[in-house]
Amino acid sequence: MDCFDADVLIYAADPTNPTGRKVRALFDAAGDEFAGVGSTLLLTEILIKPARQGKDDEALALAALIGRLELWAVDEGTASLAVALGADYGLKAVDATHLATAVAAGADRFITNNRRDFTTEIVEVDITYPDELPDIVQPEQERYGLPHYRTVASSSPTPSSTS
Repeated sequence: MDCFDADVLIYAADPTNPTGRKVRALFDAAGDEFAGVGSTLLLTEILIKPARQGKDDEALALAALIGRLELWAVDEGTASLAVALGADYGLKAVDATHLATAVAAGADRFITNNRRDFTTEIVEVDITYPDELPDIVQPEQERYGLPHYRTVASSSPTPSSTS
């Protein structure tokens, strides 16, 4: 299961953002299920600015993405974990809380584009940057009967070329 940082959700809400397309593909691949988890802090962190600026379309796109996440409240246990992680890794309160949410939720990956604060030295969860996500393309599913998404391998053979 994936846990998402605020920055990658902002990118994913913009259909023209190449980084966001990779993140958005994770939501699309989840179908009707939750695409992952996130802290309730995501609500304030990413919705205040578009609301303040009157960017209703942006706020709706962001809210739609947040609605596809299982949001975890910041309870005393998560806050205590955030304190420990923040102290260990030098994180700000909000970043420590997002990381603590990922750890408490049992996420496999924490998806973020914040390389400065979320380094690969963090061992409690796999820190994954959007450029490390596979390239996803939408094939012509109806014509060829292919799955909704397939991973584009850069150097490995495709299933059709091995048969």
